[in-house]
Amino acid sequence: MNMMEVSFSASLDNESFARTTVAAFLTPLNPTIDEIIEIKTIVSEAISNAIIHGYSLNPDCQVIIKMTIEENIMTLIVQDFGKGIADVEAVKKPFYSTAKDGEHIGMGISIIESLADSFEIESVINIGTKYIITKKLNNG
Repeated sequence: MNMMEVSFSASLDNESFARTTVAAFLTPLNPTIDEIIEIKTIVSEAISNAIIHGYSLNPDCQVIIKMTIEENIMTLIVQDFGKGIADVEAVKKPFYSTAKDGEHIGMGISIIESLADSFEIESVINIGTKYIITKKLNNG
């Protein structure tokens, strides 16, 4: 099993860093372009949710990514120690959003769910949220 862990400031500027880091870590599996695009999208949505909803864009906070690769299965954990989610089932519904700015349309969780092979959310109010995502890569 191969594994990595990285943490970074909860700034949207670091979203591209997270996507690139995860994609680079997958290189030994020789993923297809489509797989890379899907995984980068998953990472982008999970990171954005942590930064925007978990931390309210507070760059003093940290987002953690943990990733393991075993055979051709990737497990990705994105974790924050922010607000937490009061109703995990509600956030799984398309267009549900706690953001009131009209800019975030509430599709991030639905997008992650549609691209992942499995997706779990663990969350406790004022403790934080952990997304656990697995995806099988066809070229592994």
